[in-house]
Formats: sequence, C-alpha cells, structure tokens
Amino acid sequence: MAPTMDRALTVTCMGPMPAALHPTIPGTLPTNGVLVHFARLEEHRKDIKGLSATLDLHERDRADRFRSDHDRERYIIGHGLLRLALGRLLGTPATDIDFVRGPHGKPYVEGTELEFNLSDTKDAVILAIRPGIAIGADVETMRRTTDHAMVSAHYFTPGEVEDIRAAADGKRRFLELWTRKEAVLKACGVGIMEDLRSLRVDRAHNALRISHPEFVRMAAPAYDVHTFHLGEDHLVSLASEHPIGTVVFAPFPA
Repeated sequence: MAPTMDRALTVTCMGPMPAALHPTIPGTLPTNGVLVHFARLEEHRKDIKGLSATLDLHERDRADRFRSDHDRERYIIGHGLLRLALGRLLGTPATDIDFVRGPHGKPYVEGTELEFNLSDTKDAVILAIRPGIAIGADVETMRRTTDHAMVSAHYFTPGEVEDIRAAADGKRRFLELWTRKEAVLKACGVGIMEDLRSLRVDRAHNALRISHPEFVRMAAPAYDVHTFHLGEDHLVSLASEHPIGTVVFAPFPA
C-alpha cells in the first residue's frame, strides 16, 4: 500500500465583517478585488420563465431532476442569474455562454480570464467574480434549520467545536465557520469533502497538515478567507489563494 502523502496548508481568516449591498452595479470589476452579486430568491420568482430560457440542455436536465419545486426554482434562478451576470461582463448573450466543467464540476468559460463561483442557500444566491484568480464563495442563511452542535461535532476540529460552544450565538458562529470551509474547498475546485476536520478555520492564522488525496493535489499552499455579515440573515465567506482585496457587494443585473 502506498504511503499517505500529506503537506502543509495555511488558511488566514478575517472577519466576520459587516457588509452592505450597493444600490447599483459597478461598471467595472474592482481592481485587485472581488465583485459579489447577491439576490434574495423571492425577488426573482416572477422571472423564472425568462431565466429558464437562458439555460442550456445540461442545466435544464439538472433542473428537471429536482423533486422539490423550491429546489428546482432555486437552481433555475441561480444559474439564470449567473448567465446574465457573466453575459454582461463578457458582452455576450446569456444563452451563448458555453461552460466547461472541471473534474469536480466547477464551471469555467474558456477564452476568458474571469474566475467565478456561484453559491445558494434556502432563500438567497451569490456570485463572486474576480479576474484571473480563482475564487471560492459560500452563502448561508440564519433561517436555515440545522442541528449545528451535532454537525460541528462530526465535521469540525475540537478547537472549532469549543469556539462554537463559547460563542454568544452558536448557530451564527457555526455558519461563519461552515462558509469558510466551503469557500476554501470551492476555491481549489475539489468540491464537497467528507474530511472537513482536516481544515481548521476558526483562528486568524491556521497552519494545517492535509492528507486527503484530491485536496493535496488541487489546493494552493495558502488561502486568504474573508467572512461577512450581509444584513441580519446572511453570512458570506470568500476564499482565494491571493489576497482578497476590495470586496463590492451589488445586486445581480436584470
């Protein structure tokens, strides 16, 4: 049996910080930063038909597989808004965007330097975009029903579990840490990983050893992670192998 390979990984975390949604969409992407589009799903349910028409055959097939109407609508809204946002930046009709997917399903658009990551939760969707540098993003809602004590005991390090127990609002702290883990995994393109306890994110500076084969292969040596509170209900974390820089939160294009 081949020996298990492991290596170092550094995760630097900042926040949680308050964030506000700008009323308008900036004309250009932030220099050395990240543009994050945010929308509440309820605001776009009236647009379902038009957003569905922008999807390709692969996306329509995925949407049809959802048994729950809510999950199907969430998928259509998120992926339709993704196409509208990228189409605006690329000067391309939303229907003409051709996605190529990585080994774990992360989508890309060939021929462009745009890096992006889509995330949704029960009642909202975000899209993080930055030029030339991979970005991971995750959003969670405080309206989510979860047994955070049980989940954290299974997936989090002992230090993180204690951090959650000591927090004034354990559920909020759990979601802050959960979004950080998800953002890092999405930044490296590995997707969901069972061994989340190998990824510690509760401290400002986390020096780790990782051994999951795909994580070892795909992760950068270090990640910069920023966590935000967007209003009272939503938590957002961004992760990138280069400093995050300026983050602008704005609505999706119509």
